Amino acid sequence: MAKVFTIPVAPSPGRRRRERSSDSRYVEGQKLLVEAMKYLAQSDPISNRDAVELLSEHVRTRFRMTDSPLS
Repeated sequence: MAKVFTIPVAPSPGRRRRERSSDSRYVEGQKLLVEAMKYLAQSDPISNRDAVELLSEHVRTRFRMTDSPLS
């Protein structure tokens, strides 16, 4: 079994954290995707199942991991 070693790093006092502020476009994009999934699921759940799964997978993985409201 492999061992995992961690090397603690002390924070440098000269480095400042940037102020966090949310991007309204990011939040609106998430809301838009959720509304699209709701519409597809209500209009014809059987034939739109693949599309809903694709959007759901995107929201759960890529959208949240790669997009950041802080960038």
